[in-house]
Amino acid sequence: MLNAEAALVTAFEICEEQRQAIPMPSVAASGQVLVNLPVIVAGKVALYNAMLAESKRKADMARLLNIAPMLVDRSLSFRHKSRIEQIETALAVLGRRLVVGVM
Repeated sequence: MLNAEAALVTAFEICEEQRQAIPMPSVAASGQVLVNLPVIVAGKVALYNAMLAESKRKADMARLLNIAPMLVDRSLSFRHKSRIEQIETALAVLGRRLVVGVM
């Protein structure tokens, strides 16, 4: 469990390299342990999946957001310390909203 978050992030990076959607989290069955991800990582997963669903490339997002392509790369990098506002703005351009829940 100590490395679960890092392992998930690595799996997300592999999905991104292969241009595959990142699966949504499953509901925990009795006795299963959940891995909690930082909200910024969950937001980046949502952004990446939204871009795939809308057939948007990084260059398209840079144009839509009027930012340098390098900044889009950082926004999608699961290991980069982005600001959540950047993810919210990028999702809004795609007609999506980031909703955070507390359990």
